[in-house]
Amino acid sequence: MGDEAGGLAPGRWTIDPVHSEITFTIRHLMTTVRGSFPDFGGEVVIGADPMDSTARAEIRMASIDTRSAERDEHVRSADFLDVRRHPVMTFAATGVERATIGRRAKRPRYHLDGQLTVKEVTRPVRLLTEFHGVASDPWGGTRAGFTATASISRRDFGIEFNVPLQGDKVMLGDTIAIALEIQAVHEG
Repeated sequence: MGDEAGGLAPGRWTIDPVHSEITFTIRHLMTTVRGSFPDFGGEVVIGADPMDSTARAEIRMASIDTRSAERDEHVRSADFLDVRRHPVMTFAATGVERATIGRRAKRPRYHLDGQLTVKEVTRPVRLLTEFHGVASDPWGGTRAGFTATASISRRDFGIEFNVPLQGDKVMLGDTIAIALEIQAVHEG
């Protein structure tokens, strides 16, 4: 993150779930269904060299919200997330590097590589991350803002339930697009 990390002090930054969100989209028939996981937490630890930073997060799977109670109950079931046996999804960063895509972007972009674990299946995931800067908050704290996106295959994580339709079509797409809006508070 180098010089572009203006004000991003080394140390622990705790994710503020009240001012952050984890959302996703998936293709359902001919449209896109959107959802979120409102119960999560984590931290970013900025190294003396920001490129040596780490991050980790835990997401409570039962908190899934797709704006349909019936659908949410089905997604919590063993057909999909099996939240009784696998209540938490985790992400642990393994490295940071400057992204070469979007060089003309207004803000610097980075790849945050890590391991995503869903239903005890761990796979590498690369988040395209944008740093939005640092500011003081009204409560005397210092906050940093980040946006991150990635796409994963649900089948890679053992989530294979589907309903066949006419011909070779199926009800659900395989690709899940993930979007994170993260606000973190500096803890020192």
